[in-house]
Amino acid sequence: MKASEINLNRFLSQPDTQFVIPVYQRNYDWTEAQCKQLLNDILAAGSSENINAHFIGSIVYIHDDVYSASGIRELSIIDGQQRLTTITLIYIALYRLLKSTGDEQKLTRIHETYLINKFADDEEKLKLRPTENNDRAIKHLLTGDGEDSFNGGFSRVISNFGYFKSRITEDNIESVISGLNKLMFVEVSLERGKDDAQRIFESLNSTGLELSQADLIRNFILMGLTRKKQNDIYIKYWQQIEQHAKELSTNQSRVSDFIRDYLTLKTKKIPNKGRVYAQFKERFPSLEYESLETLLEELKIVSKHYHKFINPDQETDPRIRKQLSNAEQLEINVTYPFLLQVFSDYENGLIDKTQLLDVMELIQSFVWRRFILGLPTNALNKIFMRLYEDVDSADYVASIARSLMKKKGSQRFPKNAEVLSSVVEKDFYNIKPRNRTYFLQRLENHNNKEPVQLDGNSDITIEHIFPQTPDAKWKDALNAQDYQTFAETHLHTMGNLTLSGNNGSLGNKSFAEKKQMNNEAKEQGYAFSRLWLNRYLKDIEHWNLETHEERSRLLSERVLDIWRYPDLDLPDAASNEEVSIFEAEDPTGRKLEYVVFGDERREVTTVSDLYLLVMRDLYERNPEPFFASNLRDRLRLSKNANDCRNAVELHEGYFIEGNLSSLAKFERIQEALTLFDAEDDLTIQYAN
Repeated sequence: MKASEINLNRFLSQPDTQFVIPVYQRNYDWTEAQCKQLLNDILAAGSSENINAHFIGSIVYIHDDVYSASGIRELSIIDGQQRLTTITLIYIALYRLLKSTGDEQKLTRIHETYLINKFADDEEKLKLRPTENNDRAIKHLLTGDGEDSFNGGFSRVISNFGYFKSRITEDNIESVISGLNKLMFVEVSLERGKDDAQRIFESLNSTGLELSQADLIRNFILMGLTRKKQNDIYIKYWQQIEQHAKELSTNQSRVSDFIRDYLTLKTKKIPNKGRVYAQFKERFPSLEYESLETLLEELKIVSKHYHKFINPDQETDPRIRKQLSNAEQLEINVTYPFLLQVFSDYENGLIDKTQLLDVMELIQSFVWRRFILGLPTNALNKIFMRLYEDVDSADYVASIARSLMKKKGSQRFPKNAEVLSSVVEKDFYNIKPRNRTYFLQRLENHNNKEPVQLDGNSDITIEHIFPQTPDAKWKDALNAQDYQTFAETHLHTMGNLTLSGNNGSLGNKSFAEKKQMNNEAKEQGYAFSRLWLNRYLKDIEHWNLETHEERSRLLSERVLDIWRYPDLDLPDAASNEEVSIFEAEDPTGRKLEYVVFGDERREVTTVSDLYLLVMRDLYERNPEPFFASNLRDRLRLSKNANDCRNAVELHEGYFIEGNLSSLAKFERIQEALTLFDAEDDLTIQYAN
């Protein structure tokens, strides 16, 4: 690696040299504000005799000392493309202005020194060779055609050139040229094969480039390849992965999320969002060209499924599209690693469409029942991360259902009795709008051959039967206690919510008025509604606690029918089955075969070893809870080993008691896991 301070114009004026922006670099994205700042700095330097140089940062490039057939040397820019591209646009603006003024000497100097390689072939003519669309934009500007005639869509190159064209005039052209001559930067030259370009790029990223995890992975994959192979890999694989992993409604890239889910699928560990790149490198530390193609081919195939997860309307099959849309409204992204494998099985013919749809329904039932009970959502990550391990290809859907039915504690699949006890009183109005739409839409459309679409449909909205701001007539219709119960307890419950295309007209009117409303023969009332959710309301005369209770019962039955609990028998649990430590039998006199702690299998065979493993791990995560809770006394935590019976070292001179029964050690492990909100982090397997 060589680093030196150099004048920018001297760098750009190198003969027979082309500055190549590799395909793995992010796009040119400087805004007008950044262009304005640079031009102001150039003008200030150019118009002041006291400023001899203006520093603009660094430019890092890889050189191979390889020349093309026409003798052009390529320098691959890995840092500095934003500045180089912007300076090039300024020179094009100067070139266009000088063309109009007829100053041939300056025109030729700028054109043949900073913009083109005069004697090169067409492909190597431009001094700066950006990525495809930007390349076309710069060539378009050099032809002198109007910016508005560029047919490549919106381009920052075109937009920023327009800004410079408006700012650079005959009055300030000399100051601009003088300022450009004073620009200085640090030139960092890397030699491929000798300098670790990727590590240098990572350090540059840590100082402010703010590339995404996907950008870093793309660079890691492509940087070590020749330019031809870079282009081949990018066009054949990576570009398609980027297209598949784009959320079309927002034009947002989800490549980082996709690769995170792919790594979760492969490693059975969930990478931190900020460590996806690091985990990718650990999984694939070095890739030969053939193995790289194999990996990218798999990523490309799997990304097609991901594309449908985040863009359900791209699925052509209406039944699958409906299930994907339901899942999107339910916002169950945690299921994606599992579903990627399920959809791959479907594509490869291992399961049919009916089985695929059954799996989608099963997952929704599991997640929504848990939502009704308010069970923690953080447990879902670990459940779906490992769920595919339990799939039996000969009994596909049932094996998944049984795996979910076996979950205990905060991971459990709620049964009907639990759901019935919670669903009636749950607030379904003040939840996420997408979840609320999902719930009411599925309630309405169950077994309905004329389904109603709520999402994006402004005509049909949520209606409170007992209004949020009730008319005075409601106090006449209900006694004081019932009125208060509705207002304070039942207002946002399932039983008091319905759907209507006339919500504004119904407003806060009495139930009788809401039911029969027919102003101007427009049939606004419940009695005229074709919606299933209003069917019960047509047949009653009053809305009170009794009718609310009856409607809640009817809706509860519908909930159980939509989000079903699997009708399967579970075999009797074997005594040596892998279970949560909170569900495990008395460990007295028993050995362990292994444990799974923090999503990692550990070959631990004794309770004593498990006790130390868990305590030491939790202490390293955060020692403070050990001292700020009853756990300190329970463990006899002390700096003095003599304070403990059979003391064992916890961490750097701190000791805990080791003279405990296996059952007592289990109890303390459970206490510690609860204290750290890690109840789901440990399962054990007893030895036979």
